[in-house]
Amino acid sequence: MQAAPVRAQAIPSVTTALRAVESLLLSSGQRTARRNAWTAVLEDRRRAKDRVEAEHVLDAVAAHRS
Repeated sequence: MQAAPVRAQAIPSVTTALRAVESLLLSSGQRTARRNAWTAVLEDRRRAKDRVEAEHVLDAVAAHRS
């Protein structure tokens, strides 16, 4: 009889580990609020990047017309 092969468990990512700690320390309402806040931060960063790109395009068009 052969033994079943042993598979190595993947090491959890930092994100997974942080979420596990977060779930132990915070109630579900706080977790939701924190995730919503982080989502808002990421969205603000995306909008800021879009604004900068639009400014570069407008500057390039204005320079081309001059």
